[in-house]
This record gives sequence, C-alpha cells and structure tokens, in this order.
Amino acid sequence: MARCSPTEILSTNHSWSGWARSLPACPEPQRGQGSASVNPLIRQPMSPGTPATVGDSRAGGVSRPPGAGQAVPISAMRAAVNRGETRPSSWRNDQLNRLGQLLSQHEEEVMAALAADLGKPATEAYFEVTAVRHELAHTRRHLAAWMRPQTISLPAWAQPASARVVCEPLGCVLILGPWNYPFQLCLHPLVSALAAGNTAVLKPSEHAPHTAELIATLIPRHFAPETVQVVLGDGSVAAALLEEGFDHVFFTGGERVGSLVMAAAARQLTPVTLELGGKSPAIVLADADLEVTARRLAWGKGLNAGQTCVAPNHLLVVPEVREPLVAAIKAEFGRLYGSDPLASPDLGAIVNNQRFAHLSGLLEGAAGRVLAGGQADPGRRRISPTLIAVEDPDHDPLMQEELFGPLLPLVTVTDLEEALERIRQGAKPLALYLFSRSRRAQERVLATTSSGSVAFNDVVVQAGMVNLPFGGVGTSGMGAYHGETGFRTFSHRRSVVARPFRLDLPFRYPPYGNRLALLKRLLG
Repeated sequence: MARCSPTEILSTNHSWSGWARSLPACPEPQRGQGSASVNPLIRQPMSPGTPATVGDSRAGGVSRPPGAGQAVPISAMRAAVNRGETRPSSWRNDQLNRLGQLLSQHEEEVMAALAADLGKPATEAYFEVTAVRHELAHTRRHLAAWMRPQTISLPAWAQPASARVVCEPLGCVLILGPWNYPFQLCLHPLVSALAAGNTAVLKPSEHAPHTAELIATLIPRHFAPETVQVVLGDGSVAAALLEEGFDHVFFTGGERVGSLVMAAAARQLTPVTLELGGKSPAIVLADADLEVTARRLAWGKGLNAGQTCVAPNHLLVVPEVREPLVAAIKAEFGRLYGSDPLASPDLGAIVNNQRFAHLSGLLEGAAGRVLAGGQADPGRRRISPTLIAVEDPDHDPLMQEELFGPLLPLVTVTDLEEALERIRQGAKPLALYLFSRSRRAQERVLATTSSGSVAFNDVVVQAGMVNLPFGGVGTSGMGAYHGETGFRTFSHRRSVVARPFRLDLPFRYPPYGNRLALLKRLLG
C-alpha cells in the first residue's frame, strides 16, 4: 500500500522544520522486528560496540552523552515485555524505585538545569521535582490494586464460565516531552508507563537543552537501556522516532505539532495521547472575593512566566467588578514581584529569543491598553506579568492564539451567559475557571461548556492533583493521565474467559434443525 513520506506529511511544520528536510522515505517498518546492524532509533548503520549517535549532523542531531551506553533496538525493548519479564509487580516496583532514587539523588542538578533553561526560581523548579515524586508515591501506594484482575459477571447463557479483565503492558512506548516543564512532563508520564509494565524511549525537548542533557545523563545511570532510553535531537529526530512503530506515543506540546504527531503515528496505527493546550478562560462574576481572585490570577499568570498550559489565558469580567479587579490585580503583581518585576528573583524567563520577540510584539501592539505591568527586558528574555484591556475580542491579536506567556487580556462581558457564549464559540479549552460563590453559576458552567478540566475560585492547582485525570478534549488534547488514569492509558485491558469442558450443550452447533424457537426463548 502506498503511503506518504515524512516530508509530505510534515512539511508544513515550522518549529520542527528538520522533519521535512532530513528524512528520506523509508521502508514500512514491521512492528516487533528489527536488525541488529541498524540502530532503529536513528536508521543509521552501526557496528557492534559502536556508541549510538542520535540524529544526523546535517539535521542538527545531538550525540548521546558519555556514559549513556548503547542504543538498544526498539525490538529488543519490546521483547522484554513480550516475554513477560515486565509483568510482575516486583519488576514494576523496582523501576519505580529507580526513578525515586534518581529524584532524590539529583534534585539540585535538576533545579540548576531548569534555572539555566527557563530562569526558573528554585521554588518553581522544585514544583517539577515534587510533582513527579507525588505521582510516584501515589502509584506505589495503589499499584497492587490497579494491577488486580477485575472479575466480570456473565449472563446465564454463558454458564458455566468465569471472566476477568487483566491490564497488560502495551510494549515499548515513546514519550515526547515539551520545553515549558521539561523535567516533570518527561518523567511524569514515565511513572505511569513503567507502572503499567512498559519499556520507554524519552525524547526531551531540544528547546530546554540543559534539562534534556541532564535527563540523558541520569537515565542510563539508573535504568538498563532495555528498559528506558533517552534520545536527544531536534524535530528531525522526533520524526525518525515516529517512523519506528512504537506501541504508544505520548506527546505534550502545541496543537499544530500534535496534529503532525498524530498523522505520523496513524501510518503505523500507533495509538496516541496528546496533551495539548488552548485558550483557557477565567470568568469573574460580581460575587467573587476580588482580593483572593486577583491573587490567584496573578500567581497563575506569573507562574513559569505564563508558560503553563493551564494558565489563565484571558479574563471575562462583568462590568460591576472590572475596575476594582484591575486595581486588585495590579496590587498583587506588585506584591508578588515588587516594584521592579524584571529584577524579581521569583519571575522566570521566556524560553528563547523567538518566543520573546513574538510576545513583546504583541505587547507593543497593545500600547495604550496596558492596565498593569508592561515591562520587558530582551537581554534576559523577561516580560513582567501584564494586564491588557481588550475592546474588540473578535479581532484583537491577543485573542487569536494561546498566549503562553505573562500577558493577560481582559474582556468585559455583560453577564455569565455572554461569557459562556464566547467560550462555546471557540475551541474547547484545556482548563476553564470561574470565580463566583454561586452554586447556580458553577452548575451553569458545567452544564453548558466543555473543557479538559474546570476549577472554581482557583487556577492551575487541578493539574497537580495526582488522583484526578489530566487531559484535554477536542483540540486541547486526546486521552489523559495521572494516577490510575495514567496506568490505564499505558495498559491494554484484556478480556479473559475460561470455560470447562463439561456441559457442552449441543444447541449452538449445526445442524440447527428446528432449534430457532428454543434459542429465542433462551437468548431473547
């Protein structure tokens, strides 16, 4: 069957432009098969004993760091799963313990790498480590229960028989990490993948190079290469990986690249989980506690310099509280980041010059409408948390995209119904926030909108609750993880039926004769 080449499918991608340039069309890979003479992670010949090189110098690939060991073929990583070696709880708990040791032994190194890549304050960098640690603790505590087969009752016609559902590993999975939380969002899904009995290949984002190099250095110190490997490189390397027929692909990033990942995975019939984003709105009604509302909104927008997928993207505010809310948010910006926010040790940096130029361009275009903040420092890639009035939300550039930065547009709406109508007119967001004491308003939001998650009277915190599923809907994502949901994402629920040889009733076998009336009485 003819298929499109990576170039044909991925040539529209700009941020991963290496995909289109560097990949030749290649033979259809056979799932579960591989060659000992070819490194399947890179499609380059390699002789036995040759250290693996990830990517290709023409595409800007990055070599594996010293000590990273051999690249193990994906077929070998899958073979351990197929032989049943990863199914016992002892194997799974051992891998989780190894990950726990990595966290405890290298916390300071992780925090330093995050500071180098994103200027993260120590507290915010620690959030990344502790998020993975909490997921680990929750998973260890409940893993035995999640693994336990589920007994299923059967109808009378199927008796005598027993049935159960068993969660089994998928095989070897690919985790493509983002740059905004580059440590947490690579290793958080790894917890679920290992708990479910899979082996995994990690591809950290090249846009957080210090963190990516650190992950590539630490993983081989704590895991066998047959269990977890790290591949470094740019988008061309990610494209090559997607040609390899993994058993599941877990991607965190933007909607546009997510659609390209899904297209590439579809050619292999590889299932995907897409953790994307979207314009997450926050509605503020007249009965909200404005002091607390302003503090939580200012924190949620300033966290990681606004580069958080569930950060409030824009505000929908009723006229009665617009002016006092603006004053309260302005005061909170000052309280959180001081009179000179660009000098604050608690404000992170924009990830790179390209993103800074884009956000600062939007800020310049909003001149005259800045209600609070508005400072920028290109040398340190810093932009202060900024509140901006939007008079024409249907055409203002600030409202045409997920901002993913510390800019917070404010739109005035007549009432809750207008706010809800505006939300319904757009794509389904990853998160939706309402600040109101009214239970009726809260129920109205739930009944008339759809989003990945909803939080009443707070922002962002729902993403850190490990026993709640986290994921999007529609263009904000596909699938979910955290806790048991993550375990099931990386598991196949296998139906198992067992019947004895006795009582082998003849009515189901030909010749059927005049049994139809009897079958109707028995089966309905």
